[in-house]
Amino acid sequence: MDFLILLIGLLFGTVLVVGIGERVRLPYPVLMLVFSALFAFLPMIPEIHIDPELILPLFLPPLLYAAAQRSSWSVFRLRWRSLVLLAVALVAVTVGVAAGVAWAMVPALGLPAAIALGAIVAPPDPVAVEAVAGKVSMPRRLITVLQTEGLFNDAIAIVIFQAAVTASISGGEVGWSIVPSFLIGAAGAVVLGLAMGWLVGALNRFVPNLVARSAVTLVAPYAVYILAEEVHFSGVVAVVVTALELGRRARPQDSEERLTRTAFWEVVELLTTGVAFGLVGIEMRYVIEDEGREIFAFIPGVAAVCAAVVLVRFAWMYGLYRFGGTARLNRVPGSLKEVLVLTWCGMRGLATLALALAMPATTLAGEPLPGRNFMIVCAGAVLLVTLVLPGLTLPWLMRRLKLPSDHGAVAKQERELARRAERVALETMKRSRAADKLPAERRAALARRMSSLHSILERDSEADPQKMLQMKATLEVMDAVQREALAAARQEVLAARRQSGMDPEAVDRVLRRLDLRTVTLDRSGH
Repeated sequence: MDFLILLIGLLFGTVLVVGIGERVRLPYPVLMLVFSALFAFLPMIPEIHIDPELILPLFLPPLLYAAAQRSSWSVFRLRWRSLVLLAVALVAVTVGVAAGVAWAMVPALGLPAAIALGAIVAPPDPVAVEAVAGKVSMPRRLITVLQTEGLFNDAIAIVIFQAAVTASISGGEVGWSIVPSFLIGAAGAVVLGLAMGWLVGALNRFVPNLVARSAVTLVAPYAVYILAEEVHFSGVVAVVVTALELGRRARPQDSEERLTRTAFWEVVELLTTGVAFGLVGIEMRYVIEDEGREIFAFIPGVAAVCAAVVLVRFAWMYGLYRFGGTARLNRVPGSLKEVLVLTWCGMRGLATLALALAMPATTLAGEPLPGRNFMIVCAGAVLLVTLVLPGLTLPWLMRRLKLPSDHGAVAKQERELARRAERVALETMKRSRAADKLPAERRAALARRMSSLHSILERDSEADPQKMLQMKATLEVMDAVQREALAAARQEVLAARRQSGMDPEAVDRVLRRLDLRTVTLDRSGH
């Protein structure tokens, strides 16, 4: 019951912190972590732990899926070098450097345990990066690179961690067998993800209920993650591939489903992110309490590992900028400012905490695992340095750096796509046999509506700035008038619910149509 109360409190806290974050212009996940950590120290709060083995399976599948929905196979084909250099090579290098530093500072740790620590602190967390970096004014090309990196880097880190832990508790060594293990696990996960994408697509065609088709997208990430982990494949890769494959299989006729699913996943992502970061903050209290004064003895080693994690990422990004960024990564990073931003966005989070807490307390012989306390404290410090500090300062940093925006390129793509959509719609309408049955004035009205489709779909216009401002002012007035009229219409419909003999189902259906009309204000007649 205590955990249930805590969960409800975190859900309400998430909603409150989102409001605070919007007012102070700071990312709500970091504020949630900070507030929950402070709240956990209150004396009346009971000590509640969540099984470390449940942290990743509970939170990673839906959050990975939500992030992957905003990407596509074409992005990965374009950014495959980024994927290899950042999600694989950089993680491996960070593991090696962090392990070497930790072993040098704390020799009693042992090499296998040092490698496990390196795997814990190496991968930037996809949840943290998406939740924090996605909320600031950052060029799209940087966000795309961070998303690409974040979706897959947990895969190699988890493989290295599992091999290192096995060696630590058995007294063995970490060998090169992790390379084929990673490749086999990734390949098998791709197959599972593609199969799950096909299965969900088949279910969507079989199940007519709109809500059920949206609900299956929540079940699928958990199902494919657990299945992949059970057969020793990468659950991370399986979830990402499932999301990408479902995006590829999207059907034109599923408009209402897409609206419902988008709203559904916005709620799921917000609440899951808030609860996950809240639990991270609460666990920080127990880390501090459990270690007590021993924490001070760990400071030199912890500081060295934190510095190594940040410096390796900076050196790697700087190397890409100087020796390969412009040609090989589509100009990312293309400047020292971008190097700094990509370094600052190497945020650790949920995966780092979960892996640290999953470290066994004893070896197979029943003896205490050397250096475990140091590893947990080190993971907490890396969270503080790479997540809390950057999360609170990233908005300020972006304002100071004033990176050149790629808004124009994105807007140009939107305009071109809007024109393409309009052209196809007009051609299809002209070929439609059903249109021949309409009176001439109705066909002309339809043609006018289709001819202005691009103005509805475009975000910007290629007109001169003065004309754009005038158009924006006009559209704002139109929106205000329509909202006022539609608000009065909704009020009337809602009032009908209180009338004797009125069926609430009829009210809800009409109200839903009005709501859809409100969120898609139709300017096609202008």
